[in-house]
Amino acid sequence: MAGLKSLAKDTAIYGLSSIIGRFLNYLLVPLYTIKLSAASGGYGVVTNIYAMTALLLVVLTYGMETGFFRFANKKDEDPLKVYSSTLITVGGSSVLFVLFCLVFIEPIAGFLGYADHPEYIAMMAIVVALDAFQCIPFAYLRYRKRPIKFAGIKMMFVVSNILLNLFFLVLCPWLNAHSPQAISWFYDSGYGVGYVFLANLICTSLQMLFFVNELRGFQYVLDKALIKRMFSYSFPILILGLAGILNQTVDKIIFPFLLDNANEARVQLGIYGAASKIAMVMAMFTQAFRYAYEPFVFGKEKDGDSRQTYASAMKFFVIFTLLAFLAVMFYMDILRYIITPDYWPGLKVVPIVMAAEMFMGVYFNLSFWYKLIDETRWGAYFSLIGCVIIVLLNIIFVPVYGYIACAWAGLAGYFTVTILSYFVGQKKYPINYDLKGIGLYVLLAAVLYVASVFIVPENVVFRLLFRTGLLFVFIAFIVKKDLPLKQIPLLNHFIK
Repeated sequence: MAGLKSLAKDTAIYGLSSIIGRFLNYLLVPLYTIKLSAASGGYGVVTNIYAMTALLLVVLTYGMETGFFRFANKKDEDPLKVYSSTLITVGGSSVLFVLFCLVFIEPIAGFLGYADHPEYIAMMAIVVALDAFQCIPFAYLRYRKRPIKFAGIKMMFVVSNILLNLFFLVLCPWLNAHSPQAISWFYDSGYGVGYVFLANLICTSLQMLFFVNELRGFQYVLDKALIKRMFSYSFPILILGLAGILNQTVDKIIFPFLLDNANEARVQLGIYGAASKIAMVMAMFTQAFRYAYEPFVFGKEKDGDSRQTYASAMKFFVIFTLLAFLAVMFYMDILRYIITPDYWPGLKVVPIVMAAEMFMGVYFNLSFWYKLIDETRWGAYFSLIGCVIIVLLNIIFVPVYGYIACAWAGLAGYFTVTILSYFVGQKKYPINYDLKGIGLYVLLAAVLYVASVFIVPENVVFRLLFRTGLLFVFIAFIVKKDLPLKQIPLLNHFIK
């Protein structure tokens, strides 16, 4: 139970930074949708390029983040040697990547459809290389159980990125209209989307300054034999990561190639990308849980078999992701104002994307069985299967149904890999999950959601009150079944 309390504490810290950071980033969504109208396709460019950078980040870290946790926690390994070897390896490959992109920037930009703006690709190539390298000191902070500094750096990036976006997209246009001579030496009113990428580049570069202490105070050693063993362990995770990130981004990457009209593709992609942002509440919780759960699991493995702890963690993960799903869907009348009305046609994808995110989180929790027994190839098999499903469904249905097909393809892919991972995992590393309890929560959430869909009071206030009542039914069930208030010390004093 102490282990779960420690996990809950770290999840709260990581989660707070993640949730606040994502919430603050939400401020950029209405800004982008105001400054980049749906018809312009500008937000489609942002969605497309950021999807590619997410994929490249997985390639450039090639599973070494998880490999670092695994080998740093081994009793016969020197954690600092593991850390320094990982830094040198990932840093070296990131530098080579940047050099390659800059040398061949023109053909790369032309192939991706940005021949008019190759600097977009150049800026994001540098950003993704820096991000890849910074993943290792971030992992080191998690290994050293320093969630406060981890969260602080993440928050610094988010805040500075927001401020720079406001500067380039709001303040500069105002100054350009009222006092153009003040900014004419650096500001181009027609550059638009480019300033989004420039702000990211500046903030990512500044973030390096906060890792000074994590990059000094030890001897840099490249243990080739160690790296070879780490890469052997991590390579299947790279395949897993590639397939996993493709599951999340492949629709946004290939979308412009699936429609004949390039401008229409960017318009649709912008609507889909903006609407999907509302569903990212689920991703916030999943990411926060992942940051705390990965070092927790590998650390617990040192203490012996902790399968019951893993089973309990899975149950509570499902409970609170269902709570997040219901909260978002019940308050959609409010949350839709995160984006401007010309993007509202895309709101129909939100429940589908949130369901896919939930299955992705469950799959992540299930994935530890093959990491703990060093059979990571299974993760690669599952994710490749999911990726093939998603790609095929996108290729077949996007030209016919547009971006709604992207959402359903993602859900189908994650549902499939979750089921496969569960059944194979029960044979290889059996864990007694409380399927009956989890199933009961899923059933209740489904009933409440269906009730909110079919019972829709015309008055928005009554509608929100009704849905709030439904949400309290779910919360009351959680308290009654798994979180008795008497177990909370502060409340216990009043409930006796």
